[in-house]
Amino acid sequence: MEKALIQKAKDGDKKSIELLYKQFYGFAMSVALRYSNSRDEACEIVNDSFMKAFDRIKQYQTENSFKGWFRRIIVNTSIDYYRKNSRYASIMDIDKAESESYSPDIIDQLTFEDILGLIRSLPEILRIVFNLYEIEGYDHNEIGEKLGIPASTSRTYLARSKKKLREKVLEINHIRDEGAIR
Repeated sequence: MEKALIQKAKDGDKKSIELLYKQFYGFAMSVALRYSNSRDEACEIVNDSFMKAFDRIKQYQTENSFKGWFRRIIVNTSIDYYRKNSRYASIMDIDKAESESYSPDIIDQLTFEDILGLIRSLPEILRIVFNLYEIEGYDHNEIGEKLGIPASTSRTYLARSKKKLREKVLEINHIRDEGAIR
């Protein structure tokens, strides 16, 4: 059914394009939310991604996964959005790491929304590098090329993003421990 819908969209059928939009909107939003600072930014990225996808749908090869093809468009659109708006970003503040231990089961207690919130709380460049490396599977050379930074900077940003995420988990652990004491 999906392939038939895509073929009709390739032929310019507006109803098929609308159905593809509805079918993949949730997927697109879930990818864009990982890269954006807000839901409004994610909506902008999603809409731009759909525009690009529908402009290029004739280039899509039906033997490949549409979801994979579309994911790449969303990720690239997110990176383009970052590049376009990065000149307005503030300088990152990297804090000293605290050497605290935390309960390993705290990770098991986090919901999907908690994890998404933790990732979205990262400074923009750290969030983008984290997503590209850990979730999308790009290597540091590819990330460097996409973002116009050296691969070594990508590695540094990944380490900083993981450090920040650990700190946030420690904060959650501390807050939950405080709540358990009372």
